[in-house]
Amino acid sequence: MKTCFIFPGQGAQFPGMARDLYDYSAAVRELFETARDVCKIDVAQLMFEADESELNRTDYTQIAMAVADTAASIVCEEHGIRPDGVAGFSLGEYPALHAAGVLGTHDYLHLVKRRGELMEKYSRQSDDDAGAAGLIAVLGLSRDSASAVLDILAGKGAFLANHSSPSQLVIAGTGAGLEAAENAFTDAGARRVVRLKVSGPFHSPLLDDARREFEAELAGARFSDPTIPVYANVTGRQITSGAEAQKLCAQQIVSTVEWVAEEEAILGTGFDRLLETGPGSVLTGLWRACHRGEPSCKPAGTLEAIQSL
Repeated sequence: MKTCFIFPGQGAQFPGMARDLYDYSAAVRELFETARDVCKIDVAQLMFEADESELNRTDYTQIAMAVADTAASIVCEEHGIRPDGVAGFSLGEYPALHAAGVLGTHDYLHLVKRRGELMEKYSRQSDDDAGAAGLIAVLGLSRDSASAVLDILAGKGAFLANHSSPSQLVIAGTGAGLEAAENAFTDAGARRVVRLKVSGPFHSPLLDDARREFEAELAGARFSDPTIPVYANVTGRQITSGAEAQKLCAQQIVSTVEWVAEEEAILGTGFDRLLETGPGSVLTGLWRACHRGEPSCKPAGTLEAIQSL
């Protein structure tokens, strides 16, 4: 069976995630120890004992989610389930690059830590009197309809961050930008407009300073050519080389996540199933919103779910 692992990103986190995988697998416990040594963060304490507000800090969330995602892939492989291709949503692209052999473990964890720190640092520059910068999900509008609304909002600090499904998009913005966007998308007929539990205007030009500083971090890492197919958020297509992956990692911080296009590219590769290797089932839901038939997508972020496959 030809299997694609898809790794969720920031927003899927919750206190206690991956505890069952940690208890089950010595290799997962070793991953946590490596993450502690590389990142100088007690990842086990953060994931299993910290409260939700601490876990939701971008500089903590990203390393915690990356470790949880990779823990799920480790336990899948321990059960004889190996990926023939990989993809990841936003932050999830980093565990995908690691699984595809593009990034070694040390570089992978270091880059995730620095990415989170820089995105948290520069996100705060977009806070204003209207509130914190962040993201809102817009449900029930097409991309064309959303683009028309964004044209009206031009210059008000709101940008298309994610094309999540044919009828779901995510908008990044300053505090005032999000407030204006909520009103504009509601007036345009959106079924729902929901604030997301993330602390920055990710995948938008508001983080261009983070992109520039992160490029220096990327220059110090080794990027190898992929050993299995891996797909990019920025282009929605398969990554062809380590050099391309390195370039796209910088662009991803300020570019729309083209998840619908990425799903189409995955579908065209001929996989028999997709497994959401990480916390929650957000990506499973997005896949089903686009593709009702085969191949199916199933959650694989808990020991119980993996053992049931």
